[in-house]
Amino acid sequence: MSDVVYDACVLHAGSLRDLLLHIAATELVCPHWSDEIHEEWIDSLLRRRPDVQRESLERTRRRMDVEFNNSLTQGYDGLIPTLTLPDAKDRHVLAVAIHVKAKYIVTFNLDDFPNDALQPYGIEALSPDAFVWRLIQIDPKRIIQAVKNHRLSLTRPTKTVDEYLATLEKQGLPRTAAFLREHREEI
Repeated sequence: MSDVVYDACVLHAGSLRDLLLHIAATELVCPHWSDEIHEEWIDSLLRRRPDVQRESLERTRRRMDVEFNNSLTQGYDGLIPTLTLPDAKDRHVLAVAIHVKAKYIVTFNLDDFPNDALQPYGIEALSPDAFVWRLIQIDPKRIIQAVKNHRLSLTRPTKTVDEYLATLEKQGLPRTAAFLREHREEI
């Protein structure tokens, strides 16, 4: 099982966040985040969606912390000032990854986590699509089952397989969606 850090930008969209959590439930990966990462995705979502209530997002945050009880990371603050990234505001994400000895940082902001800054720590930044693709290569059956579980958990509204795959594409997972189209009867 690989340790991974989910950056705030991949936790922002509920559907993608839930997919990544369903994938983590397969125990192929152990996800990590921090209070600061939580605050980032919650604040970002509230700025973009004034119709969403903070309390609802706080419930999601608490549920994540309970269901993945070793995922909320603390004790990394001392690393932050020692790190250099293009955007200093991202140093806390790398600090979390170093602290938990993560293999990957899952993010849409790949330019903010250049290889030369991550390589000394044995960490790689991957887009959600590249991340899921790596896991498909390791255990396609478990990923297909996680996707099926996620799709079937959607109740408001429910989604057909085609609607679900279109959502994945819209959220930046075209390679994953293409693979899943080949296994549509299983999801």
